Amino acid sequence: MPVEVTWWGHATCTVEDSGVRVLTDPLFVRRLAHLRRRRGALPPARAAAAEVVLVSHLHADHLHLPSLSRLAPGTLLVVPRGATRAVPGLRRLRGLRITEVGPGDEVKVESLAVRAVPALHDGRRLPVGPHRSPALGYVISGAARTYFAGDTGLFDGMAEAVGPVDVALLPVGGWGPYLGHGHLDAGRAARALATLGARAAVPVHYGTYWPIGMDGIRPHEFHAPGDEFVRHAARLAPEVAVHLLAQGESVRPEVAP
Repeated sequence: MPVEVTWWGHATCTVEDSGVRVLTDPLFVRRLAHLRRRRGALPPARAAAAEVVLVSHLHADHLHLPSLSRLAPGTLLVVPRGATRAVPGLRRLRGLRITEVGPGDEVKVESLAVRAVPALHDGRRLPVGPHRSPALGYVISGAARTYFAGDTGLFDGMAEAVGPVDVALLPVGGWGPYLGHGHLDAGRAARALATLGARAAVPVHYGTYWPIGMDGIRPHEFHAPGDEFVRHAARLAPEVAVHLLAQGESVRPEVAP
């Protein structure tokens, strides 16, 4: 069975591989603090169905407790090392099996292997908190090797740390008009793609949430990153098939047998 990727908006994706559903950074709300969802319907109830859920880091738009509370009892929740200490609410999520990991750790989920890889990003629970939990990406290995980058900047040795992959889910924007340190914009994401050797890519983490009252401030940073990534990737990694998805849309990328 080929791998299928569904983008639900922001960094929330379902990767189905070998009959196992993997959900990334679930965020199922219309509003989060000063952010509101400006594009795409809220993910349907079926989006929360997964055998394993991967959380890349502790920021509230990636580790969102009310969204995690929608997971079915028995779901395996993989979080960065130290998360349960930094976010006590995780321990109140009844029925979930929580596993903490750091870079290089691997978790087996039925026929899949999920390996945590480094990310260049502030992994703390903001707005306060010590630097105790790493920001992570994950490589999901089954019929294909799918890299979910979480939030990350471009860093030396990225391709070596991630290893061979077939499909790359890369952040290409953010939720505000300015990207700080530790993020990929469309151009940097295309540079990362050129080093990874993937056969297919899906841009994520853009065009979903935006600060309330800032609709008219640098609106191209909300609307344009996906199309810009397609253009940059065509120049820097022309051999890669880039799939520009709408929220809720799925694709089955062609990967090597």
